[in-house]
Amino acid sequence: MSIAKAYDVAHVRFRAPDLAKMRAFLLDFGMVDSVPEQPKGQLFMRGTGRAPFLHSTEQGEPGFAALGIWVRDLADLERLAAHDGVPVETFDAPGGGFVVRLSDPDGFVIEAIAEQRPLPANERTLPFPDVWNHGGTYPRVARFRRVKQGPSHVQRLGHCVFGVTNFRRSEQWYKERFGFVTSDEIQPEPGIAIGAFLRADRGDEPCDHHTIFLFERPGAPAQFMHSAFEVADIDDLMAGHDHLREAGWHAHWGVGRHILGSQVFDYWNDPFGHEIEHWTDGDQLKAADGGGIVGFRELLGGQWGPPNPVLAEFVK
Repeated sequence: MSIAKAYDVAHVRFRAPDLAKMRAFLLDFGMVDSVPEQPKGQLFMRGTGRAPFLHSTEQGEPGFAALGIWVRDLADLERLAAHDGVPVETFDAPGGGFVVRLSDPDGFVIEAIAEQRPLPANERTLPFPDVWNHGGTYPRVARFRRVKQGPSHVQRLGHCVFGVTNFRRSEQWYKERFGFVTSDEIQPEPGIAIGAFLRADRGDEPCDHHTIFLFERPGAPAQFMHSAFEVADIDDLMAGHDHLREAGWHAHWGVGRHILGSQVFDYWNDPFGHEIEHWTDGDQLKAADGGGIVGFRELLGGQWGPPNPVLAEFVK
């Protein structure tokens, strides 16, 4: 039994020297302001889902600051706090609630959150388009698909990826505290595990294929690798891709479809080098669906789309 049970990732926090430039990028990426007037030295941005904010930036040297994880309730926070010897604090951010701040084995700050007020329903304006026509099935008759040009519509944070220095140590830490279960373990050689896609244990309620991915790269330091945000659908992702490109932001990898998780992806870099992903149409699993063991090609390859820029380094 774990100390607490994660339900989902809630937000990511960063530091950057120019908050106006970060805000300009995130608006083009498909987020909106979480508050009418941003606090001095901070930036809070949200999507169209339940989270009152998804992305936070504070003034400072560029870097990753924290990952937020929703747990079930205040009792979960109290157990985490007692186990790690840290306080339960009032969460001073949009939505309020309570937070326990933990430090994982590589020093990444994890903010466990409970009782945060969700975004009001009347502010959740995700424009789901009409149904799709597929070969042999045509539910959309005399209705025309016209994709709105402009930024994608970010709904929520889907997952975060960390480069860790000792995979088994990090895996134990996250499973012990948050009850994550393995969807796919990465073994470049039989019996040698260097990473895993982990998902929240929601029992019979489906969950994304991965909520967090831990990846040990031999000799590499601990590193934030990327955060990933769900958008409305493939049309919305492609419209956002064109918008970001025309705005002059830096494309990293995509558009393509992953093997593990199956999501259609599009990776970008924010103005300060942090990798950030749009995704849609990912796999959903229940706790009882278990997991698998895969190699580098499944991890870094794709079902279609441009080749991964780092694939050759790992499989040569």
